[in-house]
Amino acid sequence: MKVIFWRLVASKMMRSCLACILAGLLFGGCAGPDAPAAGEVVVYVSQDRVFAEPVLLEFERRTGIRVKAVYDTEETKSTGLANRLLAEKNRPQADVFWSNEPVRTIVLKRNGVLASYQPPGAAAIPDEFKDPEGYWTGFSARSRVIVYNTNLVNPEEAPKSIFDLADSRWKGQVVIADPRFGSTSFHVAALYSEIGDERADEFFRKLKANGVKIVPGNSVVRDMVARGEVKMGLTDTDDVNVALEDNQPVAMVFPDRDGIGVPIMPNMVSLIAGATAEEAGKRLIDYLVSPEVERMLAQAESAQIPLREGVEPPKNVPPLNSFKPMTLDYGKAAGRVEDVTRRLETILGL
Repeated sequence: MKVIFWRLVASKMMRSCLACILAGLLFGGCAGPDAPAAGEVVVYVSQDRVFAEPVLLEFERRTGIRVKAVYDTEETKSTGLANRLLAEKNRPQADVFWSNEPVRTIVLKRNGVLASYQPPGAAAIPDEFKDPEGYWTGFSARSRVIVYNTNLVNPEEAPKSIFDLADSRWKGQVVIADPRFGSTSFHVAALYSEIGDERADEFFRKLKANGVKIVPGNSVVRDMVARGEVKMGLTDTDDVNVALEDNQPVAMVFPDRDGIGVPIMPNMVSLIAGATAEEAGKRLIDYLVSPEVERMLAQAESAQIPLREGVEPPKNVPPLNSFKPMTLDYGKAAGRVEDVTRRLETILGL
């Protein structure tokens, strides 16, 4: 009986192997239960899902590597995921971090959460938008802008500087996102780093006295301005572009382009230290730091500004070389976040 049994097993295995070989000849492979998968990569993403998801799906299509993306909320943009990565430092659950603002990435680097990796495409990115040690690489930037309602404010009257928002003629007519989170936290930290504590404190006290409204996120800022609930606010280029594409009555000003400069926020992508899918993570980073992705993000509603030369800018946003960017030490700005948050909680009553 044992001999007959093992002959049957051998026969069955032979038929399975022959079927697999035939499948390989006809279709290029055998997808048996033990066949190795193309791979999987886990990425934490603070970029808006509507903009990031098409990019990640295209990477899946090109490589066969499955992408498991974890997105942050509008209210805690980048802050929530950064805190999660810090909590998971000793047992990483993610392989890659795609941040839509610089501060949290640099905080993660300082806390040993990130691994050094320099993708080949980084050579085309200007030095100010990449870490010299390879812990992060920038691509496709957004800018902070003043958005105003064109039915309520004439272009000639629109503020040219963020400091104009504290003018008494705009009392009760200005809205900003919560400065403890997302790109607004980057903006205020950069401002404190650039102009000093005394002048920055004075500006935010004037904003508070002028009745500034504080809301959960940048898209809320845009929507309130578009509906005419307020005349103007501070938000990001991608948020304004969505409204422009929808023919809403808004326009934007790139503030302080002749003064302290316009705050530029590159996307940043990093490899996580101890990543379980390191090679797949590197392939995803290579793809994100590519002209194809900069082109996709420029042509999408996100209207992001390419950092490398030779990629056409979005139609509603001027190219990077057409205005003066704020001269920023991203590391210095990142180092101010916690202190600035505490100061603004007191000044603005958050």
